[in-house]
Amino acid sequence: MSVFPSVSPSLSASVATPTQADLLDFVRRTAADTALIASLPLDPEGRTWVRLEGPGGSEAWLIGWPPGTGTGWHDHADSVGAFLIARGELKENSLAARLPTDGWKTLELSEGVDRERRLSAGKGRAFGRHHVHEVLNESLDEHAVSVHAYHPPLPRIRRYSRTGQVLRLEQVERPEDWQ
Repeated sequence: MSVFPSVSPSLSASVATPTQADLLDFVRRTAADTALIASLPLDPEGRTWVRLEGPGGSEAWLIGWPPGTGTGWHDHADSVGAFLIARGELKENSLAARLPTDGWKTLELSEGVDRERRLSAGKGRAFGRHHVHEVLNESLDEHAVSVHAYHPPLPRIRRYSRTGQVLRLEQVERPEDWQ
């Protein structure tokens, strides 16, 4: 994993409290900045990222995904977000269920809550608070690059393990853990 200095793309976005649609618009415009996308150093071994300045004080990231990498199951706590693929293809597995926000360690999921999306360059999505998902680059030989934005800036990320229909809270990360 690599961390690079903050980069601010030249996009004008002055929204007091950005909505999911505002964040999706931001990631779409940012992903179209071919010079910015090309500037991301790619590592064959692990994901790389550059922090960006998002609209209205949101947190944004440009992320490079080597073949075979992924996030594991996680959520973004109380933040809404959006992401868009700038290059390559990513797969998103998500849960179409609202989970309790706190006070649990193990949860049995109902049948039929699993969703799968394959997103190629130019495709993306917005999501609400407590959205549980994992993002994967299943390519055997192609890097993917994506742009992500969250508001409010991520207060924490909860990481989960999953075995069948059982979801288990494994760890809670705070901003100081990944910046």
